[in-house]
Amino acid sequence: MDKKEAENIILDIKEGNPKGFDALYDCFSPALYGICLKILRDPRIAEDVLQESFSKVWKNIDSYDVNKGSLFTWLLNITRNSAIDQLRLLKKTPSFEAEHETSFLKKEEGSASKIKINHIGLDDIVDTLPKNEKLIIDYLFYKGYTQQEVAEELDIPLGTVKSRSRKALGSLKKMFSILITWI
Repeated sequence: MDKKEAENIILDIKEGNPKGFDALYDCFSPALYGICLKILRDPRIAEDVLQESFSKVWKNIDSYDVNKGSLFTWLLNITRNSAIDQLRLLKKTPSFEAEHETSFLKKEEGSASKIKINHIGLDDIVDTLPKNEKLIIDYLFYKGYTQQEVAEELDIPLGTVKSRSRKALGSLKKMFSILITWI
């Protein structure tokens, strides 16, 4: 989707036109669902969070500023934050914590049971990052850790976590912008 198409969709949504919202959903929901699924590891919960995220987009469309970033980046931030909030809420539930941790431990990196979201190419894009940056992205975006928690977990300085995450996000932004313009 190019910038002009994104502007037209945003204008349609601001005017209350459901066709604009449908176009937005059709274009971005697969990628955003993949993010939710990667973070939450439960298709049902991921679907609910995706729906909640698009509801937030509908209600807060006036807060989108084309000068601050791409439409996809704005949508990604809303969705990722919603998924992480839901994960934190679920972790407060004792039965979820035990069930989730057990299922996570059973899954190995290359196993067939690994969540399949590569249909959007997310795994391939993240895999191109250097190993130390990929690890930081995994903790921050897929596991919902704060930068301070990552520093403590990996026993590295907070400044290193911040610089690696900034560098990784810059690389991912470039790769996603190429991907989005190609689509």
